[in-house]
Formats: sequence, structure tokens, C-alpha cells
Amino acid sequence: MELVTEIWRGSGLYQITGGQAIMLVVCLGLLYLGIAKKFEPLLLVTIGFGGLLSNIPGVEIATGDGLLYLLYTAGVTNGVFPLLIFMGVGALTDFGPLLANPRTLFLGAAAQFGIFATLLGALGLTSLGWADFSLRDAAAIGIIGGADGPTAIYVAGRLAPDLLGAIAIAAYSYMALVPLIQPPIMKALTSEEERKIEMVQLREVSKTERILFPLVLLLLVAMLLPSAAPLLGMLAFGNLMRECGVVERLSDTAQNALINIVTIFLGLAVGSRLQADLFLDTNTLFILALGIVAFGIGTASGVLMGKLMNRMSSNPINPLIGAAGVSAVPMAARVANKVGLDANPHNVLLMHAMGPNVAGVIGSAVAAGIMIMFTS
Repeated sequence: MELVTEIWRGSGLYQITGGQAIMLVVCLGLLYLGIAKKFEPLLLVTIGFGGLLSNIPGVEIATGDGLLYLLYTAGVTNGVFPLLIFMGVGALTDFGPLLANPRTLFLGAAAQFGIFATLLGALGLTSLGWADFSLRDAAAIGIIGGADGPTAIYVAGRLAPDLLGAIAIAAYSYMALVPLIQPPIMKALTSEEERKIEMVQLREVSKTERILFPLVLLLLVAMLLPSAAPLLGMLAFGNLMRECGVVERLSDTAQNALINIVTIFLGLAVGSRLQADLFLDTNTLFILALGIVAFGIGTASGVLMGKLMNRMSSNPINPLIGAAGVSAVPMAARVANKVGLDANPHNVLLMHAMGPNVAGVIGSAVAAGIMIMFTS
């Protein structure tokens, strides 16, 4: 009986706490969303599974010398994994639509307004005594509004590692819900006639322009805002490999094998921060609420800027593409295209929306650099 008692006391069922039980259900929910609903499966499946491992009592994989703890300290706290992801994103991204219509850079910039509005919102909740967020915490939470998972993880790892789990879950969950969140906002802020606007065909972008763009982008940002250079530098390097045409093997590795390996490690490492004692508090609820507000403000700001540019431009601009200014690539562009097609079956906006979409990636990285510079 003593042996049976010892085995029972050493079991996870005996040691489990209420918080761990709740987190196991939450992680199973993430796995369900990733597998059954196909919401950001590459990240939600790995994050959910990492969270399961981190909340099973007696499993020391997320603490001490455990694998997930080592992955977190080696790749997230110092920003290695998000930076490598950004390099892969650069290798996968075609900046041609942005170069063909540089005005769409303003749409990507406008959509970042949600980041700074949410920073003020987090500080406002603290001043009211409803939450307990420092300036660094508020800055990390605000980045959710950029709808860029790697950027959110990079900033959270630098400024608010204790909030990393909640911030990552909010960022990737809302990115996955773009097709549900954005259309009502887009339709509420535009008229039927505006949604029907057809845009002129984009010009052909030369190979020289494509090669020079990542170099100019890096040098310009590094000189003006060095704190944003790591993120944009890796994005620029990945894109240069794609466009220069002489390192196809390296570009292929960055687009496929490397980004897949790093995604696995990043997801598991982020999942290790879903431990009950780190995740279950009132601040997490505020982060989730602020995240959806940030996303909504970013979408609305992009659409409103699109309306303004359409009125001021000689060539028509469909305001719907402004919603793609959030950097959920390419899902936000696809949503803008779908809403446009619903209004006008001849209205193909996908390539036009990719301009502000990739501008949003640049904008969120610049916003991240500003946050880090002023809060570090």
C-alpha cells in the first residue's frame, strides 16, 4: 500500500492544480482551433502542444534545464527565433506591388495607429487602477495591433517577457480571425460605391528596383532608427536573397526548411510561457481585450486613410485595400479582395492590397523599433 500511495502522490492527477487544469483545457482549445478550424495552424498547434507539456504536473520540460526552457532562453529572450522568421518572411515576400504603387506605404503606416492607441489604452487602465501595466508592458501589448506575430514576440521578449504567452496568443489568434474581424469594420466605414471602385493595373517593376529596395530600406531605417534595424535588416536580407537571383539555394532554404524548423522551435518555446502561474491573471484578460481593440483600430485607420487618399488622388483608390495595412500577410490582402469581389465581381484587388499589406510589415517593425528605443 505504501508503494501504491507513493505512486499516486507522484502522479500528475494528484499534483494538478485548478490553474493547470484550466490551462490544459485552453491548450487543447488552441490545438482544436489549429487542427479543426485551421486557424494559424503552424503556430497554434506548436504553441498549444508546448502549453500542454508546460502544464502537466511533474513534467520539468519548461523549467530548469528542460528542453522548452532552453529553447525559450536561447531563441526568444534574445530575439533569435523572431529574427530568423523575419528573414524567411522577407524571402517569401514580393515587394513588387508596393514598389509599383508607393502611395500604399501611407496605408500601411496608417494601420499602425492601433499600436499607439493601445499603448495609451493600457496605460489608461493602469492609471484607473484596473490593471498593472508598466510603460514597457504597455508598449509590448500595443504591438498586437500590428497583427505581426514575430514582431509581437520579439518586442514582448525584449520588454515584457512575463506577458509573452498572453501577447503571443492574442496576436496569433486575432491574425487567424482576420476574415471574421475585418469585414464588418470595412463595410461599416465604406459605401457600396466605394467598395465597387476598380483600380488601374499596376506597372511592371524592374529587377534593379527589386534588388535596390531592401538595401535602401535597411540603410534608411538603420540610419534613422537603429533599434528597428534588426527586424527590418533580416527582412531585407531575406528579400535580397529572393530578388538578386544568384543565391537560389539560400533563398529556398530560408523560404522552406529554415523557417519551418524555426517555427517549430518558436511555437514550443512560446507555449512554455503558458504555464498557469504566468498566464492566469486579470492582466491576461485585459491583454486579450486590448488586442482586439488594437486590431480594430488598425483596420479602421487603414480604411479611413484609403478613403482620404481616394478623394485626393487622380487615380481611383479603393478604400478596402487600406484594411490590408495590418501586416497579417497575405490574409488581410485576401480579405480585402474578397470584400471587393462581393461588391463588384470584376473588382480584383489582391495585388493592389498586397502593397499596403507588405507596407504594414515594414510599419510594424518600425513601430517596434520606436517602442524599444523609448522604453528601454
